Amino acid sequence: MDTQHAPLFEAVRLGPFTLPNRIVMPPLTRSRSSQPGNVPNDWMARYYAQRAGAGFMITEGTQIEPRGQGYAWTPGIHSQAQIEGWKAVTDAVHAEGGVIFCQLWHVGRVSHRSLQPGGEAPIAPSAIRAEAVKVFVETGPGEGELTEPSEPRALTTAEVEELVERYAQAARNAMAAGFDGVELHCANGYLVNQFISEHTNVRTDRYGGSLANRLRFLEEIVEAVAGVVGPERLGVRFSPLFESTDEDRVYLGLVEGDPQATYIAALERLEQAGVAYVSIAEADWDRAPDLPHAFYREARAAFSGRLLYAGRYTPEKATWMREQGHGDLFAFGRPFIANPDLPARLRRGWPLNEVDPATMYGGTDVGYIDYPTYEASPMAS
Repeated sequence: MDTQHAPLFEAVRLGPFTLPNRIVMPPLTRSRSSQPGNVPNDWMARYYAQRAGAGFMITEGTQIEPRGQGYAWTPGIHSQAQIEGWKAVTDAVHAEGGVIFCQLWHVGRVSHRSLQPGGEAPIAPSAIRAEAVKVFVETGPGEGELTEPSEPRALTTAEVEELVERYAQAARNAMAAGFDGVELHCANGYLVNQFISEHTNVRTDRYGGSLANRLRFLEEIVEAVAGVVGPERLGVRFSPLFESTDEDRVYLGLVEGDPQATYIAALERLEQAGVAYVSIAEADWDRAPDLPHAFYREARAAFSGRLLYAGRYTPEKATWMREQGHGDLFAFGRPFIANPDLPARLRRGWPLNEVDPATMYGGTDVGYIDYPTYEASPMAS
């Protein structure tokens, strides 16, 4: 064993689960669902089962309703066919001894009319178009292109309240599909993040204005979903961004005027709700800035549940974060794509496969379920 990274291989409790290690497979959009219907399939069952050696896994973003889709071929959790498709995935993961949560996703304004039911405008807290971001739309069977998001329309107060119930129903569907829990996607400039952000929420009802009001939608869906799955099976993902050096990436975090105050306030509300974990997605592009150490310290003081960190983490950084007491669980995204046996490789100091960027999104099983384990690769010879 690589003793340098031994803290990553300590067992840890997460809600009702004892996880064998602290290495997490985070949400990774791969756009491999079957069409029509955005249905999980046998490839997906094999893909997740191959990676069940993670401490636990969180699925790719999974839209809670048809209006929640912003990219072609991403799976949903709102139809019976999708529930049945995900049941095959969870059965395969559980057969390998894994723990898997479903990430409940709604993109809000980050969508295009061609992806929306009836070609309608995407929905959002306010009618403010997403900029510096592209969405991926289908142009033909297995073919697509990047395009600008469509201008959204603002939700009425009654529609916001109805969306809270849609999250709760998606959680019911996830449990029917056999998931061990759910994660609320409240990051990366998508719907919940749009409610939280002062840049995308200019509402004048009880869901807009003050920070307390902008956090209300988050609080209501947390309460509704916790009422379905239990807070001990619920996680929430944020992506606080303190600065941006890359305009094309601004939408990933929506840089608030006071990001520290915004996200510590959110963490304090999740502490009150008793959720099992909060996932913090740090900026993940080349030369991206780390979060301020003051944020790590205040986050730990504000939230007593498990803190999960992601964003181009290395075993060295994860080990340091664990030793400092800042974090409990650590996600490795791109390495998990190319290395289904990632925990074993990190534990033994084995070299890693490289990711093929050409097969990241969409396509066939190539670059999806054919990455070899170390023991089955030429490296082991």
